[in-house]
Amino acid sequence: MALKSTVYKAQLQIADMDRSLYADHSLTLARHPSETDERLMMRLLAFALAVPPDTDRGALEFAAGLSDTDEPDLWQKDLTGALVQWIEVGQPDDRRLAKACGRAEKVRIWTYGSSAPIWWQGLAGKVARLSNLEVWQVPVEASRELAGLAARGMQLQVTVQEGQIWVGNGEHSVALEPIALQRPTVRS
Repeated sequence: MALKSTVYKAQLQIADMDRSLYADHSLTLARHPSETDERLMMRLLAFALAVPPDTDRGALEFAAGLSDTDEPDLWQKDLTGALVQWIEVGQPDDRRLAKACGRAEKVRIWTYGSSAPIWWQGLAGKVARLSNLEVWQVPVEASRELAGLAARGMQLQVTVQEGQIWVGNGEHSVALEPIALQRPTVRS
């Protein structure tokens, strides 16, 4: 008997001063049976940091990710169906990233966990030529603390200022500063 996904609901208030973005989002996330709270919260963080200010070029949506190898964790498609953003959480391989960079205007990776530096060391040279790839690493302690905020019903505030991020639920707060491992060389 196959295990079913668990549904999480999140009320997300974003105050991103770096992008002049202030927005509220009601989100429903399906947590895959093999997914941890840490990965779920990384997907939520990736959404908060990439959501566009409007839907003129389509909305940012949670995709099948773990359930479908042809989809990322999040994506934004414009009204023609063209991929604007492709966002992955974790440690994808270079072939997957090259394919994503060929399909989307912008590809963003959010990596975390103690094995992230080892993964990046083996991958950096292979993906350096991908001009629309952006790779960020969230420190291990911060991603683990984010997992502690996970709940089936969440009310979270995300504040971004000068590259520093605070995520809180009213009782607890997590401060983090992601490390840029690779930035895109083309503007999108």
